[in-house]
Amino acid sequence: MPRFAANLSMMYTEHDFLDRFAAASADGFEAVEYLFPYEYDAAELRRRLDDHGLRQVLFNAPPGAWESGERGIAALPGREAEVRSAIDRALEYAAALGCPRVHMMAGLVRPDATPEDLAEHRGTYLATLARAAERAAAVGVDILVEPINGRDMPGYFLNRQADAHAVVQEVGAPNLKVQLDVYHCQIVEGDLTVTLRRDLPTGRVGHLQIAGVPDRHEPDRGELDYRHLFDVVDELDFDGWIGCEYRPRAGTSEGLGWLKNYQGEDA
Repeated sequence: MPRFAANLSMMYTEHDFLDRFAAASADGFEAVEYLFPYEYDAAELRRRLDDHGLRQVLFNAPPGAWESGERGIAALPGREAEVRSAIDRALEYAAALGCPRVHMMAGLVRPDATPEDLAEHRGTYLATLARAAERAAAVGVDILVEPINGRDMPGYFLNRQADAHAVVQEVGAPNLKVQLDVYHCQIVEGDLTVTLRRDLPTGRVGHLQIAGVPDRHEPDRGELDYRHLFDVVDELDFDGWIGCEYRPRAGTSEGLGWLKNYQGEDA
């Protein structure tokens, strides 16, 4: 059966961040993910995980000036030294939290970027990912890249699954993998059943994420049949986690009927 992790950046926002661990555990989650841990002491986060029997399965490397609108720096020429510092900081937290995956956001490109500009971005991306993967491999951590739709994040460098897999294959590091967010994939290209059946068996997908489309609420409303998609994931023996990266329509706990129904049907 697929394993689900609560995304504490989007879920349980009715609680202070450090109290979200307890709330997720009380609802039966065994794992959590979130965007960034860096506002908090790693020892305090680890204590919250341990106190509530949770595993940390994913977070993002420092993304640059997030509050100023930056969305990653891995593909930005001239930021290589900052990327190295960011991955070192992320790996320190990963070690403290026992987290086996770190997502490195690529960053935004200008709307008027030329083909030459895009080639430079891609070259920078490949080089920084190769260095990050080598550094992370030494401590047993996977580096992830994620295609993100241009409606939610205009200008994001990486949008399509095929492009992400091409990057992973070109770098060639066994611990560099794709983070397949079903929400983003549906908006950009759709054909989700075929995509899952094509990409999961390759071993290049390290993490899945879900949300309802088009409004990014619970996955029991909207245009996707998640029961079918979960069954496809199950049939393919995917052994990673599925992050619940959605914004609850009302209270988080009150909106978990979809999960209880699915797990009850498969019990």
